[in-house]
Amino acid sequence: MPSWKRLIRFESTEGKTLRGEPILPSPDFDVGTTTEETGLKAKVIEVANNDIFDPATKVTDQEVTVKKLLGPVTTDEVPIIRCIGLNFIKHIQEGGRTLPPYPSTFIKANTCLNDHGAPIVIPKLAQDNQADYEGELCFIISKDALNVSEADAYNYVGGYLCGNDVSSRKLQRDPKLAGTVPQWNFSKGFDTYAPLGPQIVSTEVVPDPSKLYLKTIVNGDVRQSETIDDLCFKIHTIVSYCSQGTTLKKGTVVMTGTPSGVGYAMKEPQFLKPGDVVEVNINAIGTLRNTVEYA
Repeated sequence: MPSWKRLIRFESTEGKTLRGEPILPSPDFDVGTTTEETGLKAKVIEVANNDIFDPATKVTDQEVTVKKLLGPVTTDEVPIIRCIGLNFIKHIQEGGRTLPPYPSTFIKANTCLNDHGAPIVIPKLAQDNQADYEGELCFIISKDALNVSEADAYNYVGGYLCGNDVSSRKLQRDPKLAGTVPQWNFSKGFDTYAPLGPQIVSTEVVPDPSKLYLKTIVNGDVRQSETIDDLCFKIHTIVSYCSQGTTLKKGTVVMTGTPSGVGYAMKEPQFLKPGDVVEVNINAIGTLRNTVEYA
């Protein structure tokens, strides 16, 4: 377990980019709402060996003020993003499908990683009414994991954060663009298509992720709203399954799937457009907030 309970990455009022443990002004304070005007304080975290999970990484007594909140991890720290598709029970059932026997997996490259507060940039080939959001609970692996048992799985979870599995639906599903079967890697793999944040909360803060609740809000409109307990494959199953014969390297981020309410499945489909604001909120973690723009 890391020495910190909550970890943020931010620009301080002194102009430095730092890691810190936020000093919450109240137990229910949403770290994702932090602005320069908020004046949020944080205790500086000294990161040992460029590793937030290194036993020598420690929370100091030095207090600084947050000017701008960034994403908690960088591309140098995240070797890959692993994703679970179609993993909420109600979402599976409402589509007339039966529950799958094993998780369905795909990957996003670490070049998809995007900061809290940074724009989601839709590339030119995906600007034709197909960019979509997928709010998700994510977790980060704290040490290399290989052939892990379900019973031991949580020993490899370093903490939880919010994520948005941004997706280009025509490139994913349209046979003229995706081919004869839907494909996920290319359609979900563009730069900035994996915003993460606003902080990492440790398993000490969230001992039972099933009690978390996820909401995705677009321009103030709640689009997704579901308890994490509705996951078909829980965190311990995902860690164990994905580590069989494949090493999950330290820093790997896993996106656990999205509930119903995505834009393309609405009665009148709603796709992301420039100026939109997408927020993914999970209690105890906070709100990941990103705007949308075209390249």
